[in-house]
Amino acid sequence: MKTVLITGATSGIGEAFAKYYSKKGYRLILTGRNRKRLKWYKNHLKGVQKVIPADLTRKADCKKLLLETRKEPVDIFINNAGFGLFGEFLKTDLNNELSMIQVNDVAMHQLFKVMLRRMERRGEGTILNVASSAGLLPAGPYMATYYATKAYVVSLTKAVAAELKASGSRVYVAALCPGPVDTGFHQVAGVKFSSTGISASQCVKEAVKGMKKKKCVIVPGKGLAIWMKFQKLVPERILLFIIAAFQKSKEK
Repeated sequence: MKTVLITGATSGIGEAFAKYYSKKGYRLILTGRNRKRLKWYKNHLKGVQKVIPADLTRKADCKKLLLETRKEPVDIFINNAGFGLFGEFLKTDLNNELSMIQVNDVAMHQLFKVMLRRMERRGEGTILNVASSAGLLPAGPYMATYYATKAYVVSLTKAVAAELKASGSRVYVAALCPGPVDTGFHQVAGVKFSSTGISASQCVKEAVKGMKKKKCVIVPGKGLAIWMKFQKLVPERILLFIIAAFQKSKEK
């Protein structure tokens, strides 16, 4: 029986991944900040072997997570934890931004590297770093730091994927880059979506489909995939104007 480890598993995309792999008969190791939700998973979701409460804004919790999973034969790692913030860079709270960088990039990087090394020693495995379509764009006015954190995730994943391919590794890594998804993300970020997002379950289905095809960058949703290709043809100054207007439309 294969084992999947999921961070940020108590809501949104992480929760959808947990439910998907539960139905597929996987052993589940779930982590997140919501202790009550994790306890519910342990008692009600099929396949849950271990729940690990962890707040990845805390470096100690990241180390704790790695320590408590060191003997687990993880076949799939869904590196999902993350959040966003909206506002002008001059006005956004620095501590909140640093917490976001800690979760979206520092913890993501640390978990990615350690889990990759463990899988390489075992000779196989899959890692999905959950980024965002924001990470495929040149920049994001009014969500500047969030866009930058997700660009980091995409860049790192693509580079590591190229290295693994060159070395003949049997470990596969990919970046998931969704657009708006109907989760609690917008509430945390302080925005309202100007367009209806896809469901978290649909995002997961398309992510799994992309993983089966060994795609390096997975963009769920045909419309979004077309837009991401089209934006490469748009001059950057015009694209930044469009992105800024789009982000402004989300303001509550």
